[in-house]
Amino acid sequence: MPSKKALIRRPGPRLAEGLVTHLERTPVDVGLALRQWETYVAALDAHGWQTFEVEPADECPDAVFVEDAVVVFRNVALIARPGALPRRGETPGVEEAVARLGCSVNWVWEPGTLDGGDVLKVGDTIYVGRGGRTNAEGVRQLRAVFEPLGARVVAVPVSRVLHLKSAVTALPDGTVVGYGPLVDSPALFPRFLPVPEEAGGHVVLLGGSRLLMSAAAPKSAELFADLGYDPIQVDISEFEKLEGCVTCLSVRLRELHD
Repeated sequence: MPSKKALIRRPGPRLAEGLVTHLERTPVDVGLALRQWETYVAALDAHGWQTFEVEPADECPDAVFVEDAVVVFRNVALIARPGALPRRGETPGVEEAVARLGCSVNWVWEPGTLDGGDVLKVGDTIYVGRGGRTNAEGVRQLRAVFEPLGARVVAVPVSRVLHLKSAVTALPDGTVVGYGPLVDSPALFPRFLPVPEEAGGHVVLLGGSRLLMSAAAPKSAELFADLGYDPIQVDISEFEKLEGCVTCLSVRLRELHD
């Protein structure tokens, strides 16, 4: 059985009603979104990831963005408490899924709020975006759960995008990448590489030198290829209309960088 596991959740019939905060609402083609999601999942499968489909939450339009519901570090899962009230129905199915995979389960409690999309893990460092969806109490509770496991938790201001990982992710060598105009404090990261497109700041580490990324960032893909990486591009245009990106469509487990 592959050691790399990923949680995924099928887009529901109300996807087009998903929340938008920093973008103007544009029509979403739900049928096309489903086909794009299937291609995304196939890319994970093709690169050695065993995917586990979380029970649908069709009453929650944003439930496909499964990463926001949980943070996992060293086999310990912290169930999020979404900052947007309509998204709180997304967490029970994810809690069941991580428990079934053998994770120890913890929870963020009121008045804390935390979205998984605000959490970037680079080795033993956990960067947490402090912004519209994750509050100071959510950061404190995450720190209380993961610091005893050896994590170093760093709070990062987020004001220009929905989540921290809407602005930055990390390459396999730990270099943080992002589109400069959307990153509040690049100096907080020991190594920061600006990319030429907004979507270029979003990469999923598939293993080795392979990077899963959006087809909307061809110049960034060229940059990564020049650095010796192997970009695997997928079209996720319908999810990008809802401020989604490649990272938030899955929860990757057993990976050092996430």
